[in-house]
Amino acid sequence: MTTDTNARDDPERSPKRTRTNRVDRRTVLASGAAIVGGTTLAGCLGGNGSDGGGNGSDGSDGGSGGGTTNVAIVSSPAGFDDSAFNDLALQGLQTAAEEYDIEINQVEETEQAQYQSTQSELAQSGEYDLIVLVSYNHTEALTQNAADYPDQNWMLINDHVDEPNVAGYTWANHEMSYLAGVLAGTMTTRELSHEGSTTAPDTAQIGFVGGVDESLINAFEQSYVAGAQWVDESVSVNVGYIGDYTDTDTAADIASSQYGAGADIVYHAAAAAGRGVFEAAQENGRFAIGVDADQSQTLPDFQDVIIGSAVKYINEGTREVATAVAEGSFDSVTGANTLGLEDEAVDCVIGQAFEGQLPDAVNQNLEEAKQGIADGEIEVPCTASGCN
Repeated sequence: MTTDTNARDDPERSPKRTRTNRVDRRTVLASGAAIVGGTTLAGCLGGNGSDGGGNGSDGSDGGSGGGTTNVAIVSSPAGFDDSAFNDLALQGLQTAAEEYDIEINQVEETEQAQYQSTQSELAQSGEYDLIVLVSYNHTEALTQNAADYPDQNWMLINDHVDEPNVAGYTWANHEMSYLAGVLAGTMTTRELSHEGSTTAPDTAQIGFVGGVDESLINAFEQSYVAGAQWVDESVSVNVGYIGDYTDTDTAADIASSQYGAGADIVYHAAAAAGRGVFEAAQENGRFAIGVDADQSQTLPDFQDVIIGSAVKYINEGTREVATAVAEGSFDSVTGANTLGLEDEAVDCVIGQAFEGQLPDAVNQNLEEAKQGIADGEIEVPCTASGCN
């Protein structure tokens, strides 16, 4: 079902500033899906992923003894090959494996009900120096398992469990989604034509398609709306939820309904199901914004409609934790780690087919919004962990 949101937020705007990243991570993001499919690891992908390395008895030794570091990664309900969230997490481990003797066991489990047993079986085996859990969907199960297996090192993505053997990494989804809203809000009233797709600049209407209607994804939605209306308070946002993260057909139906109702641009926070939004954009001659990775590069068949992507550098987080375990310094990454704009860990990037093609107002507004967030003059709705 699609609903209409048209709040009126008008925060004070601040002077723009040119922002320069210390490291250009765009190519790392773009290569994520290809690396997942084609890189030979320093070990085996799949199988039991162990040659007897075992986890450290104090929960922090990792692979510091000079042997193989064994890492298991368990997917979110979207599964691997999503060209976004899961693939980026895996890609970071693969990058670490280029420098260290790391073997990776890739465990795809798309049923949340199985996470308790999947986690405990991996921990009980005693084979893994680190178990990486992709998504907050693992939180409830890990709350019990982290306590039950205190010598096991865990990494939880997009949430945290307050145990000394857990490295919780959460990216500022709300900040990057705010920037996606700034992009959409800027372009919905401007004329854009590209390979059969166009905007209708006489109206100010955009859309949002979420996976599951719950706190974390609500933060994507509400921040996106706020970012768009920071640009133009008259922007109307149609909002719809799929109910899961894999149903591309439903995603396409919701997006098509939004395009049919006048939306120029639709942003998705739906993992693998987001492909359906891009299909709908092509079929309806409109545009879309990707999520997590630069999806104009990880899904090149849709680069003609993806004007930008809200990105988070999950790969750098998993690389950092795997490296810490391999070096025997897991304690340096434990606790609740929240990474946002000030850490240059999230951003909104322009799609590869649209670089240099969008009006100057896009970059001006994005930089002004970043500065406003950094200065505290713009208050982004919700938090990195969701809307409570």
